[in-house]
This record gives sequence, C-alpha cells and structure tokens, in this order.
Amino acid sequence: MGISAYYHDSAACLLGDSKILAAAQEERFTRIKHDSSFPQRAIEYCCSEANIQPTEIDCVGYYEKPNLKFDRIIKTFEHYAPRGFDCFYQAVENWIGEKSKVQEKLVSIFGSAEVHYNEHHGSHAMSAFYPSPFEDAAILTIDGVGEWATSTLSHGQGSKVDIIKELRFPHSVGLLYSAFTAFSGFRVNSGEYKVMGLAPYGRPKYVDKILNELIDLKEDGSLRLNLDYFTFPYSQKMSNEKFEELFDGPMRSPESKLTQREMDLAKSVQVVVEKIVLRMARYARQLTGSSNLCLAGGVALNCVANGKLSRAAIFDNIWVQPASGDAGGALGSAYGAYFKNDKHERSIQATDSMNGTFLGPEFNDAEVQAFLDKKNIKYRRLCESSFFSKVAELISEGKVVGWFQGRMEYGPRALGNRSILADPRSPKMQKVLNLKIKYRESFRPFAPSVLSEDVSEWFEHDSDSPYMLLVADVKEDKRRAMTSKEKALFGIDKLNVPRSSVPAITHVDYSARIQTVHADTNPRYHALISKFKEKTGCPLVVNTSFNVRGEPIICSPTDAFKCFMGTELDVLAVGNFILYKEQQNEELKENYENRYELD
Repeated sequence: MGISAYYHDSAACLLGDSKILAAAQEERFTRIKHDSSFPQRAIEYCCSEANIQPTEIDCVGYYEKPNLKFDRIIKTFEHYAPRGFDCFYQAVENWIGEKSKVQEKLVSIFGSAEVHYNEHHGSHAMSAFYPSPFEDAAILTIDGVGEWATSTLSHGQGSKVDIIKELRFPHSVGLLYSAFTAFSGFRVNSGEYKVMGLAPYGRPKYVDKILNELIDLKEDGSLRLNLDYFTFPYSQKMSNEKFEELFDGPMRSPESKLTQREMDLAKSVQVVVEKIVLRMARYARQLTGSSNLCLAGGVALNCVANGKLSRAAIFDNIWVQPASGDAGGALGSAYGAYFKNDKHERSIQATDSMNGTFLGPEFNDAEVQAFLDKKNIKYRRLCESSFFSKVAELISEGKVVGWFQGRMEYGPRALGNRSILADPRSPKMQKVLNLKIKYRESFRPFAPSVLSEDVSEWFEHDSDSPYMLLVADVKEDKRRAMTSKEKALFGIDKLNVPRSSVPAITHVDYSARIQTVHADTNPRYHALISKFKEKTGCPLVVNTSFNVRGEPIICSPTDAFKCFMGTELDVLAVGNFILYKEQQNEELKENYENRYELD
C-alpha cells in the first residue's frame, strides 16, 4: 500500500506484487476538493477492491520523509526569523497535531506491516518510471517543493531508480509558476491550470523581466530565484511589493475582472517555464544518455510545456505519469516499498502499467438500478448497441451528456469514465459548458477525446496521448479562415471567434489538449465516439471532467445524479441507463435545481 497525505491531494494505492490493483484520491470520497486529510476512505476502497483487510498488507510506503520536511521548516524559520513566526507556529501546530504521528497512524491501521518512507521526489520519480514502458529512462520531477528538493533528475534502469541531481528549496520552478498564479488572482495548487489556459490570450511582454530580474537560469535548467521579490519562504503570500512594482501594479483580486496584464503575465511565465523544462530535458539526455524520458511532479501536468518538449524531439519517447501531482506520490511510494532492497524483478508492458489510469471504484448495472429505483428516478435501460447509438445521437443534437462508466480515473483528468461530453462542432458549446455546466471562467478551453486511429488527420500529432497530457495544434485543413477584422482582435475578445470545424475544442492559438481513445483500454468510450463518427463524420467529442467548479470529480452514482440535477446538463448516461432532465419529477427538480451558483 502506498499513501500520500497531509499536504494536498491525499491518496492511496495498492499493488498486488507489481500490478496496480486500485488507486484513488481521498477527495473523491469526502467530496472536499484537494482533500489533504489522511486517506482513510481511499485505503478502505483499495482494500475492498482486493477483498483484503488492511492488516493483511505486507508493506506500506509513505510518499515523503516527515522528519526531513520538518527540518526544512525549522531551518527556513531560523534563516528568516523573526519574519514568518505566524506561519512557523501554524506549521509546528500542524506537526504536533497530526504530521508527527504518521508512524503511529500507520501502525494503528496496518498492524505489523513494514513501513518504508520515501523522499517526496523519489516517490514522484518512481511513479513516473516503474509504470512506464521503458527499461531505461531519464526521469525529471518538477514541482513546488517536497522535503528540500524542488526538482530532480534521475536515471531509471530495470528495477532501480537513482537520483543524480536535485534543485533545492527555495529555488523552485513550481513555486515560480505558483507566484504568478497567486498574483493573477487564482488559488495556488489549484489555479495553475487557469494560468496555462489564459496564456494564449496574452503576449510574452514580461519574459525579459522574469529572466533578468526574477531568476538566474543556467544552461542545465537549474535556477536561482531572486528572493528580494518573493515572500513564500516565510509567509502565506507568494510575493511582495517589489514584485508588484516590477509587474505594473498590485495583484488581481480573486473573482475581479481579468485584464490584459494577467493574460500577458500568464503568457510570459508559461514561456519561461517551457524554456526551463527544455533545458532540463537536454541536460537529462546528455547526463543519462537515455533516449527515453519520464516526467512527474505538478509541473509535469503542464501539457503545453509537454507538447513543446515532445515536438523538440530531444528524446525519442516521452511518458508522463497521469497522476503527476501529490496523489501520484502514493503510487510511487508503493513501488518504492515493493522494489526496496532489489527483492523483485520489474515486468515491463508494451504501453504502460496504468490500466488507462482506470483504477478507482466501479458500479455495475444492478447497483445503479437499485439506486435509481430507490430514489424514484425515471430512466430508460437500453441494450449496449442501442445505448451507444442513442447517446451519440443526443450529443450530435447539441445535448450535453454526463457520462458515468466503469472504474473512476486516478489523477486530475477525466478520461472517459467520469466525463461531461458534448459536440465539438458547436460554436456555442465552449461558452455553454463553462457558464451553464461547469460554472467557471469563460476563457477556459475544453479538450477533445479523439479516436486514436484518427488523431493525425485532425491534429498536428501522430502518436498516443491517452492521458490528455500533450497539447498539439489543429490541422491546417480543419481550421477556419479568419477575416482581417477577426485577426485584429486582442486578448479576451478573441474568445468567441470560431477557429476551426471543431470550435468547441480549438483554443485561440489553434491548440488543443488531446486525449487519444483506444479500444483496448476503454472499449465503451471508444464505441461511443465511433458511433458519433458514424453519424457526423467527426471522430472526436468534447470531454471535460464530471464536476463543477470547486468540487472534485464525481465518484458514485449519487454524485453523478446530484451534479446532473444541480446543473444544466441535459442527459445522464450511467451504465446502460439514460436519464433525461425533463422527465424527472418536480420534487426531485426542486431538491436539486440551482444547487450550484457561480462562485
């Protein structure tokens, strides 16, 4: 069993020998987004999936070394004291309350199981390499901070992972990006996706300021932050007044109107992070000599940077851990415990060992029907062939469909089992989904799920991207010619101009975050998109996670129904059942209508 806890995105993962049996984030059960609490429910789920008790587990891996992390907190306070006493006091209070009792907690649950503590970035590195399809690979892990490390370069060979180089706190690529996230008025550790999505609306006008004033960037990708501009080592704030002076005024207030400055900031920090990642990758290739690269850590979820890295062809092959954030540390720590002391040989699969990252709970038709009947919910049950055809037809008619199938995804992306689906050909769909379904900012783009066999006909991309972790451009012949007036539009005014024959998934720079769908890893999703292609000639659908802003991705039929009734979703397709919003009785509608408001 591998466990991550007490920072954000707590999770548990269970290996049976070297096979991943189950993995899930705690947030999916508690319904608290980025839940950092001890993953009790996730542990219980993993054990139930394997039909075992926690005391039957041989070995437990924990994703970091708590004492080493506390050492960093102490030494940082010593360096900056008396500044930051409030933050230090809170950290100590948290430590005394729960974090110092990790061993005690693990023993109370797992009894006499051997406990193995991995370093945070070691857990990331192992989560990236061990499930990958490579015998030999360079490994880059890049995030905010673990214990002391903020980025590492490792070499994976067979069943061994060796860390070669590391960048240490407070100098951090992830914290640099998070400083701009906070300055732009978004929440750190959850708003970084928004900065990435906002970047194409902006100009890289602050790149030189970042490179000349904020960071000292070396050829190997290592960097030093100019700490005159940052306060995160000793404060809840990320940056200070000097940062504000450098970037033309105070930070944006959360929820206030976005201006061109925030768009330009987003573009500028994105360009800088891409430059850093490319330099790190070149150095990794040089140092390890490997033709393969594995990535993990929160920055590895920056799919725009990943796309640039793929196109740079520094490595022959790149594999990114789909649960690259701290949730994936649970998987890495489980592997760390398993391969400790070279006791086991590693088996390598042709694609990877993640099972499409469909590693969470599943609900069969009998369980779904029992729930629907108990709640007096109106539904139609169809045979499989009719089911896929009907859902495809509904999507082609402009309906927005909640899609609940199979095992829940592990990691931050919905990949076709807990997804909201729509027609990518609709010029209105991006706005409809953002404002009426997801209740989030209108500028944010949506991703396409495309049949793997058709990806190269629609995108400038000819390889697999099963985990929605690469961005590529829409093909020239699918793009729409722009008028001179449209070309002259600036910033957010670009938003409502259709740019291709699939405008709902085409960002303002003609890019898309691609998920390739494969019949062997997700036959039901593949069958649905194939039916949609039969009806429309279009082999892709809009795919966004089945949740609303501020809530985790749904887990159970109950979660699915609540989200269905509380938003403007038209249809819910769960198992082989189809539910229509207008057919539900008035009492149910009153109970759930307008449950969500734009926050």
